[in-house]
Amino acid sequence: MRRILLIGSPGSGKSTLARALGARFNLPVTHLDRLWWQPGWVELGPEKFRPLVAEIVARDKWVIDGNYSNTWDLRMPRADTIVWMDLPRRVCMWRVFRRAVTHLGRVRSDVAPGCPERLDIEFFRYVWNFKASHDERIMEALRRHGRHARIIRLRSKTAMKNFLEGL
Repeated sequence: MRRILLIGSPGSGKSTLARALGARFNLPVTHLDRLWWQPGWVELGPEKFRPLVAEIVARDKWVIDGNYSNTWDLRMPRADTIVWMDLPRRVCMWRVFRRAVTHLGRVRSDVAPGCPERLDIEFFRYVWNFKASHDERIMEALRRHGRHARIIRLRSKTAMKNFLEGL
């Protein structure tokens, strides 16, 4: 595993697993939220974001966590392993809520500087609807761009733990 892509709902554990895989295989880790968001939760925009992503995926080794479906066509073809964090909605919602409350007003390491954690109803709504709005798109993208890669679909914290232990 030299180029690992992690996708899935917010709160599914992508960033946590990305850090673990980066440490395990000595790979640089990129959290796409750190690129997309500018201080004050301002979006970078696709015209600046895509070239940054293209530069990262052109490298020989990486772990990238984040959805940003408008760059799947860049990332999936280069990945040798794609991990789909497909945890239940209730788990993701609880984790996102807990994270928001415990980190409220502070900036996490997987988000851009100047973007403190906040309680955001629109974001909670996005997480709540993620599975319904993204599962088919993810499956189609995997068929289109990821057939060559090892695809791992993790549906629970136990599956994630077993996956890490099996490496």
